[in-house]
Amino acid sequence: MGLDYEPYVSAEKDLPELTPRVIVIGVILGAVMTAANAYLGMLVGMTVSASIPAAVMSMLILRGLNFKDVSILENNSVQTMASAGESLAAGIIFTIPALLVMGVWSDINWLDTFIIAFLGGVLGCMFTIALRKVFIVEEALPYPEGVACKEVLVSGEEGGGGLVAIVYALIIGAIFGWVVKGMHLTKHMVHRAFDLGAARVYVGSEMSIALFSVGYIVGLRIASFIFLGGVLGFGILVPLYGLINGWPAFKVNHLGEVLPVSPTEAFMIIWNEQIRFIGVGAMVVGGVYTLWSMRKTILVGFKKALDFNDGEGEIPIRTELDLDMRKVLVVCAVITVLTFLFYWWKTGSILLALVGAGFLAVAAFFFSAVAGYIAGVVGSSNSPVSGMTIATLLFTAILVWLVGDVILGMPEQDLMFATLIIAAVVAVNAAIAGDVMQDLKTGHMVGATPRKQQIAELIGVIVGAIVIGPVLWLLNKAFVITKTHCSRLLAEGQDVDCDTALLAPQAELIGSIIQAVFGGSLNLPMITLGAIIAAIIIWRKMPVMSVAIGIYLPLSLSVPIVIGGLVSYVVIHSAYRRVDGELLEEPSQEAKDAGEEVSARGVLLGAGFIAGESLMGVLIAFFIVTWKAPHKWFGLGTLGDFWSLLFYAWFIGVFIFLATRALPKSRDGSNLLTDTAAVLTDGCRKFLKAVKPPR
Repeated sequence: MGLDYEPYVSAEKDLPELTPRVIVIGVILGAVMTAANAYLGMLVGMTVSASIPAAVMSMLILRGLNFKDVSILENNSVQTMASAGESLAAGIIFTIPALLVMGVWSDINWLDTFIIAFLGGVLGCMFTIALRKVFIVEEALPYPEGVACKEVLVSGEEGGGGLVAIVYALIIGAIFGWVVKGMHLTKHMVHRAFDLGAARVYVGSEMSIALFSVGYIVGLRIASFIFLGGVLGFGILVPLYGLINGWPAFKVNHLGEVLPVSPTEAFMIIWNEQIRFIGVGAMVVGGVYTLWSMRKTILVGFKKALDFNDGEGEIPIRTELDLDMRKVLVVCAVITVLTFLFYWWKTGSILLALVGAGFLAVAAFFFSAVAGYIAGVVGSSNSPVSGMTIATLLFTAILVWLVGDVILGMPEQDLMFATLIIAAVVAVNAAIAGDVMQDLKTGHMVGATPRKQQIAELIGVIVGAIVIGPVLWLLNKAFVITKTHCSRLLAEGQDVDCDTALLAPQAELIGSIIQAVFGGSLNLPMITLGAIIAAIIIWRKMPVMSVAIGIYLPLSLSVPIVIGGLVSYVVIHSAYRRVDGELLEEPSQEAKDAGEEVSARGVLLGAGFIAGESLMGVLIAFFIVTWKAPHKWFGLGTLGDFWSLLFYAWFIGVFIFLATRALPKSRDGSNLLTDTAAVLTDGCRKFLKAVKPPR
């Protein structure tokens, strides 16, 4: 899907996009999505991508208001605005509550939160403009959620069989999300570690059909490298660390109580406190390598954009029109100056503000590129924003320590605050960048004008920045944000209930890392090891970012992704086998056409599954905020591991059944089981041939 891709709406057509009704609905949905995801993210540590839910809601609202002339590009603009607020919320909730954890803030500061969100959000939008053509057009990265959103929009526009399929899949996805994440009738994750001789082995999987669908959309190659990273982390590095240094036997809770831990908890403690930092080191090196390898393409893109703005270059078609690159550079410069002024105001040091603003501009561009690339591989919902924030923290801390401590002798609290300001802006920037690229991928496929989408993103960012401060303040008053902050309030004699405190796990992690940095206990050996592993991966010519993501994320997230990729491989190659009668090294054109047809059917179903689970996530968040969590309505309890796995397998089976209905009839009487056996056997043969060392 590169330079020759034909969008749904051709470049010659000029349909309405950013109309007044679109702006009104986009602003309202953006505010709602920002609030819902702020709560959800601090409750469970993950946010729900708002693109698909917003696209569905936009279609329902515009049709419900009896607008009969609604274009697909208007619905695309609504989802673009709404999803910007959701992504901005992710960047803020992963960082700002860390100020409560460290004791720097006693409550949420509305103005500071707005400024950080605004600066990071605008930078994220601006920097991705230069990267759009590189990642979406020339590299043609998959962007699974962008593809899924496009399928939802097109199906809603056309109706017919595609709409029926996606509605069925959406209902199935919503039922699954309600049962698992709403009512908690089955576990959302099954995992266990057990001793096998002297070693400890971990097995586990998230129960998410959205992640399974992401794997189907990105395909087996990318999914397998993400899984490889997970296996490297959980199958080798954690057991090796435990074997050498011993396994944790106890943990300390937020009340200071010492509690025994199970083998599974011990496994996860080592991963969270040690191995995760290997993933951070690998992602930093992988990001540098990725940018370096694309340097020529990025520079050529800049040059073409500047030439066009000077009136020298070729005039691009409507679907390739970005915002004026010179104006983009001016906005970036203005934001950098505003960052300097904000930093000077908060730290009181011109020198630290100059160094901090300069570093932030470089780090923001770097992590915009990294986040945009990662979103293209695993989707923006699964983008490790906290990992990029940690990487920023490490470099920022060095600068702040050199300037603020060694040169200026600032107090430790001021140093921690100065470090987090930059980290928070970069976190928002990275979260927005991943979302922008995902939305621009959708726009590229449906035929939107990039310039108008980029304006919609900026509107969404401003709305989200205005809303997020009051939302965090309200949540802190209602529930108290983080167990650490709650324990401090309790110790001060305030009447708070720490059992209902919002966990905000990423903010707890960020806060503890900053305290470790200035306390002299930073985990540099693991970060260095991650950098070395990334260098080896690059040397072996493997996709370093995919493997690095796998190391940083829990293995349980990689498992459904690789299962989805494997199902995609089997279904497509089954189509090849049925048309050609056997699996050839190079399938015939007829076989390729059949493979594309069955693949498209699966992508459509995957889009529905992602939409259903995402919509249900938003609905569940609404119930939690306005009333109480659905699983507390009746107190039905949760089924065990076996029944949870069986329930999950049944839904995957439904997906396979629906997807394989598009398979051509077999010429030799084979069925899906024999096709699967033949495809897997052939795949194993090819794999062994590929890894066999030369003689």
